[in-house]
Amino acid sequence: MPRLLPAFVLSAALAVLAAPWALDQPALAWVFKPLATALVIAFAWGRGEAGSAQRRAVLAGLMLSWVGDVALLWPRQGFLPGLVAFLLAHLAYLLAFTRGVRFGAWWPAFAAYALVAGAILALLWPGVPAPLRGAVLAYVACLASMAAQAAVRWRLRRGLPDERWAASAAIGGALFVLSDAMLAADRFAQPLPAASLCILPAYWAAQWLIARSLPPRGLPK
Repeated sequence: MPRLLPAFVLSAALAVLAAPWALDQPALAWVFKPLATALVIAFAWGRGEAGSAQRRAVLAGLMLSWVGDVALLWPRQGFLPGLVAFLLAHLAYLLAFTRGVRFGAWWPAFAAYALVAGAILALLWPGVPAPLRGAVLAYVACLASMAAQAAVRWRLRRGLPDERWAASAAIGGALFVLSDAMLAADRFAQPLPAASLCILPAYWAAQWLIARSLPPRGLPK
């Protein structure tokens, strides 16, 4: 597994640099964007208790994210399919983070992320086309709920053997919100300079940390 991290970082870096502001080589994105997420899946595959609901849900979320990554290689035609794939990925992660921890068990996390989600929607709403508004609203609600539940899990697992893995999920959830907020701002509000340099590192750090929330084999969940 340690050998996966350098390959993942290299693949992610090449996908970032494929953008017009850097190498302007779209073919690199077609190869290395799906590959980077596939390497996160490979990392997660070797972790977690075999057959556990948490492991299955995290792997499902990562695989759905891979589908979303591929769909978004077509920025226009693939946007809605990609949005749906990532929405389902967040629901899978939400399921993973409720294993052993009741949904919404610490309300301040949900209150904080509701404020964040509201601020994001307020910024984006004027630029979101009317046919996409329902999908965007559902997506933001699922994303914020996933990140909030990850924070709940961290809060309630403090002092327990799996606290570090719960912390990994919480940080990953926060980075996912940051990444998607930047992606949405770039698309619906104000284009970001060197957008891929801002968005993709946060996205893949989020995915790696969520994969890392599965404990190594042989350790407590």
